[in-house]
Amino acid sequence: MSREHVIKIASELSLRPQQVAATAELLEGGATIPFIARYRKEVTASLDEVVVTAIRDRLNQLKELDDRRESIIKSLEERELLTDELKEKIMQAETMAELEDIYLPYRPKRRTRATIAREKGLEPLAEMIYAQNPAVDPAAEAEAFVDESRGVESAEDALAGARDIIAEWVSEEQTARARIRELFSAKGFFQTKVLKDKEEEGRKFEDYFDWQEPIARAPSHRILAMRRGAREGFLRLQITAPEEQALLILERLFVKGQSACSSQVNEAIADSYKRLLSPSMETEILAVTKLTADKEAIRVFAENLRQLLLAPALGQKNVMAIDPGFRTGCKVVCLDRQGQLKHSDVIFPHQSEKKAASDAEKTASLCEKFDIEAIAIGNGTAGRETEAFIRNIKFARNIPVIMVNESGASIYSASPAAREEFPDKDVTVRGSVSIGRRLMDPLSELVKIDPKSIGVGQYQHDVDQSLLKHGLDDVVISCVNNVGVEVNTASKQLLTYVSGLGPQLAKNIIDYRNENGPFKARKELKKVHRLGAKAFEQAAGFLRIRDADNPLDSSAVHPESYHVVDAMAADAGCSVAQMMKDNSF
Repeated sequence: MSREHVIKIASELSLRPQQVAATAELLEGGATIPFIARYRKEVTASLDEVVVTAIRDRLNQLKELDDRRESIIKSLEERELLTDELKEKIMQAETMAELEDIYLPYRPKRRTRATIAREKGLEPLAEMIYAQNPAVDPAAEAEAFVDESRGVESAEDALAGARDIIAEWVSEEQTARARIRELFSAKGFFQTKVLKDKEEEGRKFEDYFDWQEPIARAPSHRILAMRRGAREGFLRLQITAPEEQALLILERLFVKGQSACSSQVNEAIADSYKRLLSPSMETEILAVTKLTADKEAIRVFAENLRQLLLAPALGQKNVMAIDPGFRTGCKVVCLDRQGQLKHSDVIFPHQSEKKAASDAEKTASLCEKFDIEAIAIGNGTAGRETEAFIRNIKFARNIPVIMVNESGASIYSASPAAREEFPDKDVTVRGSVSIGRRLMDPLSELVKIDPKSIGVGQYQHDVDQSLLKHGLDDVVISCVNNVGVEVNTASKQLLTYVSGLGPQLAKNIIDYRNENGPFKARKELKKVHRLGAKAFEQAAGFLRIRDADNPLDSSAVHPESYHVVDAMAADAGCSVAQMMKDNSF
């Protein structure tokens, strides 16, 4: 990583360069964000997960910029277009937009109007007009370029071709693009219109049938809604900017005086803006605002997901879980304190009073038989009605009834993980089990589901799917490692998110556990196939072993620091176990 990148990121995030350099070195060495934030505070000067993540993301952005820079330089070298001055400009570019603006005049092009004009030999005339010498008469000069064999049949044809070349120069000039980009960003508008004969079919987009909104103030959810309406073929979405202001900007940049040549340049500028610059900026701003909207939507998704994953767990209780339904009935399962399925059934309380009465008796009987301590009800179709039915049952003792978010339960029930765990049960039973386990331990159960299927935000299918996965995975990893994982009871899916592991090592840990019994100490993890020193360093502090011989194995203390705790206990004249129980330490 370059020194320039370190200084740049440090300045942007108000950090010391040493903190950025240390974090970057750890990341390059394979350290995960949770590990760096918790166990390398002395190296980074106590940077938290949020800042470490920001450093990682900015490093990736700068790497993408460097990779693109190298690609452009290589392309220019191969075509013998690279000069020292051009290379310096490319090396100094600080954003992708600036870099692409520099490269634009040299980018291999499809055949354009300007290309055709050059083929007709009109570039010298364009250069003559562009110089805007007051003594030059462009119409007279154009006569010399009339050549029917080349398709230039008149002086006006020659001038039109020259203007096409000038229009392309204007549209590719770096300063002009930057100024017009600023205008679009500051004063541009989203405009939407309903497409002809789509009013009824596209009624859900009625708010946008005739809509205009400043780009600078449009919230992410409306940007995504407008884009969806356009993508589904109900709306025409455009981005516009004040044309008079745009033309004034270009005139100030390119027009010199009031000569006949200047008049030709002015005409070329108007064409350039309408035909080239404005459409180019519209495409670019649409992409930029889409990315901004995606990031904001993903931020909201991520925050909602974090709250759901870290919701208080009921803990180890005997739970009855109900997946509600009207026509197909309510699927009922009874789980023991470890979340194991003990019984499954179906009740139909919403079909008749007689059936409701008999199902109430059946439900009360199941609660007695399996010593049910809480009832979880999915919040989907018939959820409220089922909750009312359950609350009207007279149980032998007070049993709390809790509504549970069931989003994604159907995804889990059809997944390979669910089929592996319950090969002889149908999807309705698996879904009910998932609802019950979500109440007992939300984090452990929800990690079995693709985060974007949990239903924690809007427009999850509209945003960039790679960014969405990346952002939500970061949240799951953060939550799992923040809480810690009991290695002897954790599922493969839960272990997968532990720092330094992943799917294969998680499977190897499960295989070792099945073959050798429960882990008795953290150091035993080193015996797991392919779990080397680096993976152990990353994962050990986040894996817990309840009732281990060394009490620190059930704590968040990393094995590399056990000697420090041992020394503290010795100084205090007590055992480590006694010290851990004493809140005064």
